[in-house]
Amino acid sequence: MSSGKVVLGLMAGIAAGAVLGILLAPDKGSDTRKKISKKGTDYTDSLKDKFNEFKTTMSEKFDRVKADVSDISEQVKVK
Repeated sequence: MSSGKVVLGLMAGIAAGAVLGILLAPDKGSDTRKKISKKGTDYTDSLKDKFNEFKTTMSEKFDRVKADVSDISEQVKVK
């Protein structure tokens, strides 16, 4: 299983648990809605950060592979 899927599954589980915890808490409805909204925003921001980290990592790996292929190509041309 890829690490991206694991992170996504973990984030979804955390979000579901937080929402259920808030919904079962003995607060007023308006307070509960505010908490849900804030948690949703927090999780969205966290997910965006994780996605950007993943995208950066993949971009760096792609650049390294591209450079390696270019080096190998140059070595083959020299021979």
